[in-house]
Amino acid sequence: MSFKPMYYLRRGFGMFWSTLDATRRTFFNLLFLLLVIFLIWTLFFGGARPIASKTALVLDLKGRLVEQHSGTLRDALVANARGDVRRTVQLRDVLTVLDSAAKDPNISSVVLMLDELEGGGQAMLGEVGLAVERVKAAGKPVVAWGGSYDQRQYRIASHASEVYLHPMGMVLIEGMGRYRNYYRDALDKVGVTVNLMKVGTYKSFAEPFIGNGPSDAAAQQDAVLYNALWANYTGNVEKNRKLPAGSIAKTIETLPELMEQVGGNTGKLALQTKMVDALKTRDEVRDLMMKRGAPDLEHKSFRQVSFNEYLARQRPKLFGDGVGVIVASGDITDGNASPGAIGGLSTANLVRRAREDDQIKAIVLRVDSPGGSAYGSELIRRELELARAAGKPVVVSMGSVAASGGYWISMAADEVIADPTTITGSIGVFAILPTAEKVVEKMGIHTAGVRTTWLADAYNPLRPLDPRFGQLVQSSINHIYSEFTAKAAQARKTTPAKIDEVGQGRVWTGQQAKEHGLVDTLGSYGDAIKSAARRANLAGDYRIAYIEQDSSRFERFLQMFGATAAQAVNIEVKLGLAPVGFPNGAVAEAARDMAWLADLTEGRKPFSAVTHCLCGTP
Repeated sequence: MSFKPMYYLRRGFGMFWSTLDATRRTFFNLLFLLLVIFLIWTLFFGGARPIASKTALVLDLKGRLVEQHSGTLRDALVANARGDVRRTVQLRDVLTVLDSAAKDPNISSVVLMLDELEGGGQAMLGEVGLAVERVKAAGKPVVAWGGSYDQRQYRIASHASEVYLHPMGMVLIEGMGRYRNYYRDALDKVGVTVNLMKVGTYKSFAEPFIGNGPSDAAAQQDAVLYNALWANYTGNVEKNRKLPAGSIAKTIETLPELMEQVGGNTGKLALQTKMVDALKTRDEVRDLMMKRGAPDLEHKSFRQVSFNEYLARQRPKLFGDGVGVIVASGDITDGNASPGAIGGLSTANLVRRAREDDQIKAIVLRVDSPGGSAYGSELIRRELELARAAGKPVVVSMGSVAASGGYWISMAADEVIADPTTITGSIGVFAILPTAEKVVEKMGIHTAGVRTTWLADAYNPLRPLDPRFGQLVQSSINHIYSEFTAKAAQARKTTPAKIDEVGQGRVWTGQQAKEHGLVDTLGSYGDAIKSAARRANLAGDYRIAYIEQDSSRFERFLQMFGATAAQAVNIEVKLGLAPVGFPNGAVAEAARDMAWLADLTEGRKPFSAVTHCLCGTP
């Protein structure tokens, strides 16, 4: 019998491969079985114990209040679970928790712990304040405690039944306003020329690049805007705290003298000016809550449930007719964007998904955007227009900012609802074409070549701007502004001339926008949901469905078993399946401003028509 080495080698390798394959399949089958067992145990047996009576909800908000987490849902929640410094809290989650607590017979009170809340837009803070009022209206006291309160934190805390402050703390209410950086001299020194084409006397976005200070129109606009927002803030706080009108402004004006009188004791000053009800340490508040509620002997504290734990207990309806909510938060770009930003294509696709979903009977567009690309804005507006044509009501709910492109995408709606502090309007268009001919001259660089027409390579950042090309861009900007005003006039049932009077790039508060006919109603996010449901003839316990980008396969698998998104990610963290790492913090303001110029020169188009207000809520 002859020896056949290749035969035995192939046979041996085959047996090895079969064994390896069987081992691999067995391993992954066991891993999958372990996962299912863990999931079932977590959801049905290993979950949190039922909430006992006399439990206090501790609203320990950590991070910045936002309309939508940046990045994917998974990234945002994993960052929160890991205790990442860059934490965010979704407004809708806070409202869900507070409204559920108001109805929950086992929740007897709410404690606001706001030390780690890093702020948010004025409209969002107002929404949380209204939710706190709903808890109080349900007969449940709300206690706020802070080591100190900044202006935004105190906006929420002022709604509490009782406000307590650490004896060494302070209430810091500063007022509103801002200083911008202006780069004209700096750009001149390095040899960069910024060519601006715009429509709108008040369109001040590009002023930092062409001047050393604000124009008279911009300064006038900012004064009107900030004074209105400041009056709203002080009026609300003084009403909540039952203070005389004007008392906050008076305190600020006489602050040095008042501080001398209390020997520099900021806590005593807060108590003296009735900004807080008492000075208490953290343990004193804990003892107070133990006496009022039920003691938790195991943890030597009062019976409580945290914000994140209570949020994980909320189970939204997954099926049935309802209102679809699309969050448009961030700058507007042409193409696709992750949550926390607005892509013309990706957000338009979400609107189309809602339009084609038979269970979605109405759409609410929640807008929190200073604008961006005119083209991307129009893609979204057109899809909303098609949704209305398909018989689905569209209601826009404006958040803290819905200006310029943020206003553009709001124009195809049956109703536009703004918060009184919403920053909106800014109907104007501009384009920026920076050139660096003086830079290359200093460096001894020369450009030359052959062109078949003057338009070929007409905009080259290394050469002075051809005035003919500048004329073309200005003509295009003029046309887009005409489109903007015409669409706004059609939406607001008026004339382009009337829109132009309140346009010209000028921003307004929601209250002012209502007076000028730019929005229909002043109200909250909840009012927008109710309006959409009413317009779609939805009654009873209808569903609120957030139309967002598709979740991961693992999240969808968990949600098949009824897990919420938060629970899904918590399970991922426990299993070690979640990714690590998170984007670094935001760049400095000056670097961000300069990045705008770089982005505009690197785009594929000859130029970009921009509808951005360069505005944020104070």
